[in-house]
Amino acid sequence: MVKFEELGVSKWLCESLDAMKIYTPSKIQEATIPKILAGYDCIGGAKTGSGKTIAFAAPMLTKWSEDPYGVFGLILTPTRELALQIAEQYAALGASMNIKVSVILGGGDIVQQALELQRRPHFVVATPGRLADHILSSGEETIGGLRKIKFLVLDEADRLLSNSFGSDLERCFKVLPPPEKRQTLLFTATVTDEVRALKEKPVPEGKLPVFVHEVESVDKVAIPATLTTNYLFIPSYVKEAYLNAVLALEENADSTVIVFVNRTQTAELLRRTLRNLEFRVASLHSEMPQIERINSLHRFKAGAARILIATDVASRGLDIPSVELVVNYDMPADPDDYIHRVGRTARAGRKGESLSFVTEQDVKRVLAIEERINKKMDKYELVTDNKVIETSLHKTGAAKREALMAMEREGFGEKRKNNKIKNAKRKNSRLQSK
Repeated sequence: MVKFEELGVSKWLCESLDAMKIYTPSKIQEATIPKILAGYDCIGGAKTGSGKTIAFAAPMLTKWSEDPYGVFGLILTPTRELALQIAEQYAALGASMNIKVSVILGGGDIVQQALELQRRPHFVVATPGRLADHILSSGEETIGGLRKIKFLVLDEADRLLSNSFGSDLERCFKVLPPPEKRQTLLFTATVTDEVRALKEKPVPEGKLPVFVHEVESVDKVAIPATLTTNYLFIPSYVKEAYLNAVLALEENADSTVIVFVNRTQTAELLRRTLRNLEFRVASLHSEMPQIERINSLHRFKAGAARILIATDVASRGLDIPSVELVVNYDMPADPDDYIHRVGRTARAGRKGESLSFVTEQDVKRVLAIEERINKKMDKYELVTDNKVIETSLHKTGAAKREALMAMEREGFGEKRKNNKIKNAKRKNSRLQSK
């Protein structure tokens, strides 16, 4: 069996990996680490939970330890939670070498972040939007260290290369060294056409070609064989009552559950409704303050909350162990999003269960998902219409009304609207002053 040291990883880092009980490399690590150490740009595709972070962190840290300076590497990722998780792994791996890692993301103190960047941390983990804000407004003293990076990583590259991040990424790239003077590493659970297209770009003189490696990509293995896929066909206006009935089942009484929704408003309403029904519940969505997002994730990981209501910020990359049930309360529009969501359970060979709430508007989405995963969903038999009417409908309705009134009193959503208006005005004024 291959050891990390045989791949070229520094001895000190192998000792750190041993201390973390990581003894042998995964397939993606074994394939990509030697190539990255040899100087190749890399596209690595492997499903969630296969060790992609160490696949890029190990060679970056090995190279950094040979010539340590800051800022050595920049890691861009689409969500705040994933950025924090990656930063934690870098800090743990590099603890014996006094590594300095800075996390730059929305929701944090922008002045404090600027001061951290000025101190030239060895590695910066950032979301593109907040880093672009610093590039626009924080001055050369703050962003100057980015001009000398040796490594750029795009984690969950398929999402970063979608249209929603385009302008922020472009702004970030403008301050980085040109491609021929840095190594670029793209890692993703879904190797899309946009990601593959990067391999076809002309290779600058003196630059090695892009190395591409896919391990069990979702194109070949959509979902684990140990995952059961069920559906409930229900009216859209009583979804909360059906969710209450499912969560209250004796079979699910001790299960850890992630409930995925499409909108922050739905996430907040469900959290409050289920809390009124005395479930131990936490939520994770973009409208929560950053400290609350961190606390929710920690509560769920620690078992203080057994149900997590989440938008797609929790569907990728996050290391959430031992989830027994994933509920698609809202069906995702993209079949790949379904794959990422249900991939939160049935990990590392364990069994897992997924349940999708299908309403009259969702039939086409279900057919597209079934075609994508090459599998028909089975009808969920444990909850019936009569059971919901008898045990859940009335009390869930009362809990929902109470939740709605509380949200209205607190002006949920108003702060986000106001912040969007303020940010748009601030960006416009900056652009006009340039």
